[in-house]
Amino acid sequence: MDAVIVAISYILAWFLKFNLPYLIDEGAGVLSTATYMSALILLVPGYIFLYTFFNMYTPKRATRRKYEIISIFQTNTVGLLLFIVVLFILKQNDFSRQMIFIFYVLNIVLSTLIRSLLRSTLQYFRRRRYNLKYILLVGYSRAAEEYITRINQNPQWGYVVRAILDDRIPRGTIYKGVKVVGRIENLLYILPENKLDEIAITLALSDYNQLERIVDLCEKSGVHTKFIPDYNALVPSRPYTEDLMGLPVINIRYVPLMNTINWMVKRAIDVIGALVGIIVFSPFMLLAAITIRLSGRGPIIFKQERVGLNNKPFHIYKFRTMHYVQEKAKPNETNKTSWTVKDDPRVTKIGKILRKTSIDEMPQFFNILLGEMSLVGPRPEQSMFVEQFKEEIPRYMIKHQVRPGLTGWAQINGYRGDTSIRKRIEYDIYYIENWTFTLDFKIIMMTVFKGFISKNAY
Repeated sequence: MDAVIVAISYILAWFLKFNLPYLIDEGAGVLSTATYMSALILLVPGYIFLYTFFNMYTPKRATRRKYEIISIFQTNTVGLLLFIVVLFILKQNDFSRQMIFIFYVLNIVLSTLIRSLLRSTLQYFRRRRYNLKYILLVGYSRAAEEYITRINQNPQWGYVVRAILDDRIPRGTIYKGVKVVGRIENLLYILPENKLDEIAITLALSDYNQLERIVDLCEKSGVHTKFIPDYNALVPSRPYTEDLMGLPVINIRYVPLMNTINWMVKRAIDVIGALVGIIVFSPFMLLAAITIRLSGRGPIIFKQERVGLNNKPFHIYKFRTMHYVQEKAKPNETNKTSWTVKDDPRVTKIGKILRKTSIDEMPQFFNILLGEMSLVGPRPEQSMFVEQFKEEIPRYMIKHQVRPGLTGWAQINGYRGDTSIRKRIEYDIYYIENWTFTLDFKIIMMTVFKGFISKNAY
């Protein structure tokens, strides 16, 4: 199918280029039709190879449509670049670059349409109980429950969980329509019947001593077997693996910003963004400074210790929004030792406005220039709260594997100020594990358009 689409896209691009009057330019048609068509001899198998390299032929039952479209775009972009490079090496200057670009666009559009049509057709039949795969789960665990839940929620995948085998859970136990039908040793009788398409090993952590024996039994049967680990709470959905001279090593947490190139580019963007922010918002900061000075005694800038990258403390800068309390030991700080809440008596009248509009956070552009913060990242917390939350909230300390941010994924989703810390950490961890430049740009744009003013900013 892909071979046909590539050929059709190429021929159609040639036709449009050399038969539509407004696309024909001077010198068009220098090469013969046969020369252009001969390129298909290498182009078609070349694209099939690229599609294979970009995993376009792996099972797509449970793959989201958008990821397939992204793969199509990536593959065709690489194909376009390679096509141009080959022409340059062959010194083929008369080959129409405009035609190549038309082919690039057509192939993306047609491939996307055909694959989407095929996906929709298969999903239609699977919802009507055709083209199904029948699965047996070996082991009752959290992983088994989550797997069944996802299968039931997505009938278009065409998976049916027939039963569960487990040594600890009583026979007859039912979870969302799936019954425990016996012990794991019953595999010896079930596998020879050859009525299963797949076996999913979903053992609980406490039963992993049986894993090797079960894998051996399943492989002898010839049934496709997959392993769903019962440690999703520990290992992320996309674990980062290393090859230590043949020994696979799974990193518990994949942090894209540990990549040197990602880190350097993000840092460069932070510096440029902080400088632009200081220039653009300088009138607001100047007005805030004057207003704070006129409102009463006390410093204009409030300095407070927070925990940043690698658990190292640093001083965050904000415009002072609370009534000033003189302290001999800490003359530059206020009496902020607990969460601010709605109608907090410690907050000044001008402070309420500064907090509501996020102008009080703008001095943190200087924290960014100093390398203590980033434009985007998890918001930093006070040391006393860090000590408290790391004992109460699982995975809380993961947020300190990246620089804290002026704005963040949690904040633009409403988790700012006096809101759920657990939900905030969920969003922070999602950001850390799924970081991209595109996600940073999205967060910045959402902050600009809806993040400055927050109902939770007290």
